[in-house]
Amino acid sequence: MTTIARRRRWRIARWSVLGVAILITSMMLVLVLAAYRNDAAINAHPGTANAEVLSVAWDRTIVRFETTDGAVRISQDGVLYPEGLTEGQLVHVEYDVTNPDLVRVAGRSFTLSLLPAGTTVVLAWLVAGPLLWWLRRRESHLREARVAPS
Repeated sequence: MTTIARRRRWRIARWSVLGVAILITSMMLVLVLAAYRNDAAINAHPGTANAEVLSVAWDRTIVRFETTDGAVRISQDGVLYPEGLTEGQLVHVEYDVTNPDLVRVAGRSFTLSLLPAGTTVVLAWLVAGPLLWWLRRRESHLREARVAPS
């Protein structure tokens, strides 16, 4: 394999690592913005209720509550910010009266998403930073090897 082909591989690897780090950062930003948008929707058309936690799983927590018009709702999408909830527990929730499937635990907001999203971004760049430095250094060594007389 020629030196140019090796340098090209190292450059592709470097751009790939950078792309993954940027993708993770973008995803976390979108996550926080989506949580903010959901909270804004609930705040624009607020309704409150007491809810029973029906199930708690790793991907969602399902609650059942009664809306102000008397309809019993079960949140198929899960409740927002469910940390610490247990099955059978009664909890106060806030929901969007125009979209009762959008439910959050009362008193909780998008700010709870800042710590996990921020931690994920920091960890991604703590891995990507040294890896990018190492890949750049490898590529530089190949460039110097090509310039140096044999």
